[in-house]
Amino acid sequence: MLVDSFGRVATDLRVSLTDRCNLRCAYCMPPEGLDWLPKPELLTAEEIVRLVRLGVERLGITEVRYTGGEPLLRRELPEIVAHTSGLGAETSLTTNGIGLARLAGPLAEAGLHRVNVSLDTLDPEIFRRLAHRDRLPDVLAGLAAADAAGLAPVKVNAVLMRGINQHEAAPLLRYCLEHGYELRFIEQMPLDAQHGWKRQDMITAEEILAELGQEFKLVEDDPRERGSAPAELFLVDGGPARVGVIGAVTRPFCGACDRVRLTADGQVRNCLFATEESDLRGAMRGGASDDELVERWRAAVRTKRAGHGIDDPAFLQPARPMSAIGG
Repeated sequence: MLVDSFGRVATDLRVSLTDRCNLRCAYCMPPEGLDWLPKPELLTAEEIVRLVRLGVERLGITEVRYTGGEPLLRRELPEIVAHTSGLGAETSLTTNGIGLARLAGPLAEAGLHRVNVSLDTLDPEIFRRLAHRDRLPDVLAGLAAADAAGLAPVKVNAVLMRGINQHEAAPLLRYCLEHGYELRFIEQMPLDAQHGWKRQDMITAEEILAELGQEFKLVEDDPRERGSAPAELFLVDGGPARVGVIGAVTRPFCGACDRVRLTADGQVRNCLFATEESDLRGAMRGGASDDELVERWRAAVRTKRAGHGIDDPAFLQPARPMSAIGG
């Protein structure tokens, strides 16, 4: 098992397939984009499958989520999913939804269980302002295709930003209720490439709940059902529909964290905000055995800190932005 020094067991593996993205969301990267990782530095499909297999068969991983950048840009995605979905772990995908209308069916056939789709606004002009691309129709089409393909429950991730889309909490929830999607609001985190995050500009979980409470009756769902999930769940107008709020900054859930991350270039990160990484790609390409890779992985998780430390005056934002870490 992947156990840290505080007794937490990592069972949820987030695998970044690429750092590239076809949007330029303001809370993630600048409009001009970033310098992408050179292709030779990326894990090959075969290397990804090998590491996922080790995670599931040797290290107790029970959930594998493919992320990016934008994972749909990885051409081998259906092939990778087909090779890993039969290992016994729940297999999911976090995506911006662009291209999902075309790929939802093939991914479901390959064994993908469900998807999380980012949708921060229903207003085309605000979408262009936030993402610097005119692709809202593609995202909505991707959501519909995922639902039709049976990738349920289809979850929607939304980040609210002050002065831009903070007024859309209720409209987004209405939209998701109408379509049967499960909405999760996520506090903006200090993971942008520009390092422009300011705590006072962040829309907090408390503010989100207050805004929703003006239109909906929210009752906290049974907290015993939450487990290690990052979202606090609330029944909407008596249920059964629910909405989630992920207060990663103001309501941290580090004490129950069960996640470990593998970057697109083969680095193990034991926390989203870690400042150190463990290189599996170099070891693998240098001829490391499965046993050696497993021990490196275990050693990386053992050093996980108690919490992300955002409130610590000495906190340093990770050098990698979110797009190069994987959500």
